[in-house]
Amino acid sequence: MHFNFRPYNPKQGYLLPPSLDDWLPENHLVRFISDAVDSMDLRKFYRFYRANGQGSAAYHPVMMVKVLLYAYCVGMPSSRKIAKGLVDDVALRWLAAGNTPDFRTISEFRRQHSKMLESLFMQVLLLCGRAGLAKVGIVALDGTKVRANASLAKNRKYSRLASEEKELLQTVERLLREAQEVDEQEDGIYGSRHGDELPEELATVKKRLRKILEAKAQLEAEAKARELEQKEKIEARSREEEETGKKKRGRKPKDPDESVDDSAKANITDPESRIQKTRHGHIQGYNAQAMVSEDQIVVACDVVQDANDFHQLVPMVESTKDNLKNIDEECGLVLADAGYCSEENLEYLSEPESPNALVATKKDHKQRNDTEPPPRGRIPKDSGLRDLMDRKLRTTVGRALYGMRSYIVEPVFGQMKACRNLKRFLLRGLEKVKGEFSLWCITHNLLKLYRNNAQMVRN
Repeated sequence: MHFNFRPYNPKQGYLLPPSLDDWLPENHLVRFISDAVDSMDLRKFYRFYRANGQGSAAYHPVMMVKVLLYAYCVGMPSSRKIAKGLVDDVALRWLAAGNTPDFRTISEFRRQHSKMLESLFMQVLLLCGRAGLAKVGIVALDGTKVRANASLAKNRKYSRLASEEKELLQTVERLLREAQEVDEQEDGIYGSRHGDELPEELATVKKRLRKILEAKAQLEAEAKARELEQKEKIEARSREEEETGKKKRGRKPKDPDESVDDSAKANITDPESRIQKTRHGHIQGYNAQAMVSEDQIVVACDVVQDANDFHQLVPMVESTKDNLKNIDEECGLVLADAGYCSEENLEYLSEPESPNALVATKKDHKQRNDTEPPPRGRIPKDSGLRDLMDRKLRTTVGRALYGMRSYIVEPVFGQMKACRNLKRFLLRGLEKVKGEFSLWCITHNLLKLYRNNAQMVRN
């Protein structure tokens, strides 16, 4: 029998050495990432390396940035998977030019340079602006809860942290005493011996004690911050009463108290993470925020510890205004759901220098099912800020514009979480997590830019 198969011989030799460059199509994503990074200013990364050429040779920071950005683009944030891909994946091998840093090197680069990687966000936004993206006539703000690199079960009450600290200190004293006794016995038998390493059990106890002390310090710092905030409220109330000459109505604020509530909790794995409520239950995590343009370009991003969004509107709008100055754009209409609705935020948005905004005054499902007719006639003189916002939302134009919010910002988080595997943050600590979330937003924008360029080429 004679089958008509194409030739297949895995051990076939080559007359000339093969080129990886021939194995990738011209329009491959990895080529776009390489060109995009080559156009960026990465001089800040060089400050972390010796300029005299001494010491062991380091992997080039440009190569490391390219590898990280491409890996996040294709949903491969794990440093172990990236290291494996540098051996198995043709695109990564081409991008790294045959270099194979191990997973520890990749993880350490991401951890050490998290602030530098965060600074690339503005450079990518500029690339998007030059390409005609980032249409900010309408922008939408939203937040999503992301798991921290910590377990919910590792939360401890302050009272329990204090008791565990006491127990561990006693354990450290006992182990040190036992080690000293053993040393004295061996010195009597063998003479002076060399060896200054800690016993393994003592090293483990000290590590756990350090984590408990960090968690306690976090709770104590939060209690101190609440005390200062309460003092400011009392002083502001007193000043207002002195200026007006009248007692202010309402309950008088409680006296400031710097003591930590025994029921207050902190996580001993990542003390800066918080218990966050989601529709699927409670998680140990952070609250990631993003302001997104009409064409789904992230124009500002941040990560906070707060479980609610009340305090995020003002800083996110200000951050958006600052970022857009760099691409000669101005923020148009801001859309936000009911999580951002508060008297303070509505007062801020009513100021002349603030952008126009539509902030829902009720939950989204109630907002969508609102069947009240559009308001008619003059605006009542006694209308408050919330009443005015509600009236604006019930107009025909207001309903149509607010309806755009869900398909501007929500797909961005969906693409990150469902399509690119943003299941949890890999780094620990608020500042490092901010840098990591910037990576997710940077690569989201790069993918939008790549697809836009591909569309222009096809047209």
